[in-house]
Amino acid sequence: MAEKKPATTVVVTSGKGGVGKTTSTAAIGAALAMEGQRVVVVDFDIGLRNLDLMLGAERRVVYDLINVIQGTANLSQALIRDKKLHGLHLLAASQTRDKNALTEKGVAMIMGELRSRFDWVICDSPAGIERGAVMAMKHADAAIIIANPEISSVRDSDRIIGLLDAKTERGKRGQEMEKHLLITRYDTARTKTGEMLGIDDIADILSIPVLGVVPESNKVLNASNLGTPITMADRDSPPARAYGAAAKRLCGQDIPLEIPAGRKPFFANWFGGRAA
Repeated sequence: MAEKKPATTVVVTSGKGGVGKTTSTAAIGAALAMEGQRVVVVDFDIGLRNLDLMLGAERRVVYDLINVIQGTANLSQALIRDKKLHGLHLLAASQTRDKNALTEKGVAMIMGELRSRFDWVICDSPAGIERGAVMAMKHADAAIIIANPEISSVRDSDRIIGLLDAKTERGKRGQEMEKHLLITRYDTARTKTGEMLGIDDIADILSIPVLGVVPESNKVLNASNLGTPITMADRDSPPARAYGAAAKRLCGQDIPLEIPAGRKPFFANWFGGRAA
């Protein structure tokens, strides 16, 4: 019997909060599981913990990441299997501790065990460059940098790219870390008027390949409020398709990048006209 290949560990990160890291972690994790992969999503946002809400598992969290690090629970006790998608698992963050409870030895132990059990380990990083973010990216094989099409988000993402090369185990060994750009909350109409940066502008500034472009949509918020990833809640919606395609690209599939279509102007909708 062939030996199992270790999981690919991916950190989902950004320099700025509120760009959609947790939403994207849940959506991509679910999309990979829907492709038949065994996936665990890990919440590194110690003290806040929102990934369990995105998966509708907040009432099922008994033990968390810090419990496993401190030895008050084992990993099997802390892992929560999704009720609808059995290939998807969650390791929740602690709401009662702070980021200093993350020890290098403890994180290394957990990541090693998760890599032996799953095909994908997706780490939801807190925003910024402090300890929690560094711990989330330390053992990653690849990174998904989340950016909104606005200059402050892109600038902060550029700082994260530098950190990935300096603070990760791969970087310290002189190995290249695979980096992907996921643009979220993209609005074609606002891009055309110059209110938001274009896809080419963002890619030129950050100089990393674009994994996907997720359009601005209330459907994402609605799915989050239901506690279901958008890739499960509304599979045919534009954001779900964008996340699904991004997950397939992450697996190495060659899928053309789809640019979200613009929304009709208000008056065009009102009078039944068509947008130019």
